[in-house]
Amino acid sequence: MATLFISGVSGVFLTRNRFPGHAALVAALTLPLAFPGVVIGFMVIMLGGRQGLIGDISEWLTGEHVVFAYTMTGLFVGYVYFSIPRTILTVMAAAEKLDPRVEEAARSLGARPMRVVIDVIVPALKPALLSAGAICFATAMGAFGTAFTLATRINVLPVTIYGVFTEQANIATAAALSFVLGMLTWAVLAAARTAAGSTVAAAG
Repeated sequence: MATLFISGVSGVFLTRNRFPGHAALVAALTLPLAFPGVVIGFMVIMLGGRQGLIGDISEWLTGEHVVFAYTMTGLFVGYVYFSIPRTILTVMAAAEKLDPRVEEAARSLGARPMRVVIDVIVPALKPALLSAGAICFATAMGAFGTAFTLATRINVLPVTIYGVFTEQANIATAAALSFVLGMLTWAVLAAARTAAGSTVAAAG
């Protein structure tokens, strides 16, 4: 949800506004596409690890050294940053096709800006948001490098499968867990595709 919110707001804003540094901002948001998950995990460690930048800043400001890289917070930050470029591009492509006349008509009828967003923009972007959400989920399920780097104290299914296979040599259990992971990801992708398709059909 956090990734969809960030991608949705940023995607619509970047599609409709041009300003100095626009291209640089889009490039920064889509930069993780060029990195494997382990690099994203290392970036989070550089920010929130024991010798991270945020820890140094927090110690200078408050006297307390903040470390979050190896917690759920660090894993959350890594997953969000890793998933944003894969969702924001989908949202931006859909936002370019929005008809501004529909929004102008809603405003002329007295709709406030938030009502325009809720009643016009979000429904129009619903197929893209569903697709982006499915991509985000599949990305999180397969982001082994990020999880392997950050989830040193957290049980994450891809890392668990790796441990069962390499450390315990339990091929049967690893295969069963891999099957569960694959089927779960497939079910979410299929449901999102069906929902997005039916939404488009209803809108037509």
